[in-house]
Amino acid sequence: MVKSGKARAHTNIALIKYWGKADESYIIPMNNSLSVTLERFYTETQVTFDASLTEDQLILNGEEVDAKETTKIQKYMDIVRDVAATDLHAKIESNNFVPTAAGLASSASAYAALAAACNEALQLGLSSKDLSRLARRGSGSASRSIYGGFAEWEKGQDDATSYAHAIDANDWEKDLSMIFVVINNQSKKVSSRSGMSLTRETSRFYQYWLDHVDQDLAETKEAIKNKDFKHLGEVIEANGLRMHATNLGAQPPFTYLVQESYDAMAVVHQCREAGLPSYFTMDAGPNVKVLVEKKNKQAVVEQFLKEFDESQIIVSDIISTGVEIIK
Repeated sequence: MVKSGKARAHTNIALIKYWGKADESYIIPMNNSLSVTLERFYTETQVTFDASLTEDQLILNGEEVDAKETTKIQKYMDIVRDVAATDLHAKIESNNFVPTAAGLASSASAYAALAAACNEALQLGLSSKDLSRLARRGSGSASRSIYGGFAEWEKGQDDATSYAHAIDANDWEKDLSMIFVVINNQSKKVSSRSGMSLTRETSRFYQYWLDHVDQDLAETKEAIKNKDFKHLGEVIEANGLRMHATNLGAQPPFTYLVQESYDAMAVVHQCREAGLPSYFTMDAGPNVKVLVEKKNKQAVVEQFLKEFDESQIIVSDIISTGVEIIK
């Protein structure tokens, strides 16, 4: 017996950040988050369930992965088997179209594509909501990569209530782009998972973060509804900085930002002063992502090229379509 499915999912960038887990095993977050899905960066995954296999196999970008990564994927596939009530093992062939230098976590697109491919192969008939829940079990941010455009991940209280949904922006996402300023692609001293945990448990600023994130979400959704780029930018920029501030309140304090991160932020301020509206955000790393209106994309890129090498600048538009099945 052989059952196969193939899917493509795009990665996303959180505009309102997810920072801290309420439940580690089910990946239930401490707060809601909101993202945009990127056209340029995606993962394609084919899953073949085969009765002759005695264990799961993972081929990533044409090469077999190490034991640590295989163990992680096998745990995820056990979750899929539980949902599908099957004992079949699978061969997973995945290709990431995400430049490694971009410092972009490909786990969002990877698990969204894997969940969708499994849904197709096993004919589970999962709704977008339940597909989002299944993707979340592999990577929290993958819950949002089921959708294109803007998406919000509801924190919920448990496995059944923690999922993402699309936010209708009346096609406004097609007018927006994101510029990536690649500072470095070296491995982080503090992983995202460790940083979240340490901050949640020890940061004297963490409660302040939680107290303000719902207001940030409400204002962001209002800005999207009104297609108010200035208001959207101001809120997401403040939210990103507030997330990074929580890390400085941890014991011991830590930061993902380096001098070049601040240099990139300074260019964004210069762009705004020059009449080019643009707003930055940063995830758990030094790289800076800049949200711009598509009409100003090239002009803002040119400003960055005065300070950074061309190899450090990557541009992506926002994609409006969600995860796709590849026939």
